[in-house]
Amino acid sequence: MADAPAAPAPWQPAEVVEVRDETARAKTFRLALRDVSHHRAGQHYVVRLTAPDGYTASRSYSVASPPDGTNQIELTVERFDDGEVSTFLHDVVVPGDELEVRGPIGGWFVWDADAPAVLVGGGSGVVPLMAMLRLARKHGREDLLRLLVSVRSPADLYYSDEIEGPSTTVVYSRTGPAGSTRPPGHLGAEDIASVWTPGATAFVCGSTAFTNAASELLVAHGVPVDRIRVERFGPTG
Repeated sequence: MADAPAAPAPWQPAEVVEVRDETARAKTFRLALRDVSHHRAGQHYVVRLTAPDGYTASRSYSVASPPDGTNQIELTVERFDDGEVSTFLHDVVVPGDELEVRGPIGGWFVWDADAPAVLVGGGSGVVPLMAMLRLARKHGREDLLRLLVSVRSPADLYYSDEIEGPSTTVVYSRTGPAGSTRPPGHLGAEDIASVWTPGATAFVCGSTAFTNAASELLVAHGVPVDRIRVERFGPTG
């Protein structure tokens, strides 16, 4: 007899303990959950807001923090001007407030710092990949991982105070920093070749256009399709 599917995680309260800016349009929210978070790097939580009249709105946000055996997680949220949830989080929520969350969710786009991985992120798609990078650094296994991030400009780079390192490469599509040796431009075959590790699994995250383009570059480089895992972000707000 086949095992029954796992029941969905229940909703639980989460206290906002810290809010910090990542860019002009992105904030990281540190939440203290009621229960210990047993998430894996790459998973996400759903945040639900409930209005006084009972109307609810919910959105999924990737966890940016690595598994650490505590009840705290970090979610990085991009603000969309017409978004129901992201605008509330950005404009209203402050430390001490309580949110409602459910998770962790997802079991395919995850990495446990136990095998070679090449991470390719576009814009806000770096969020779950940052959990993977932080996990690798926490366990001293940064040698297993290469991270390639594409952003429009230095002002658009999430986690700019910690993302740089021997295993990371940042490319700029529109405006690069002073002294950059790579001219601004979209991700190309040379960028993939510079980070690819034979035998690795590729984790690609970003918009549909970005993930399609990045996946095509990986395939053209000779990466087997079954070694490419894709997570697409959309502007749901």
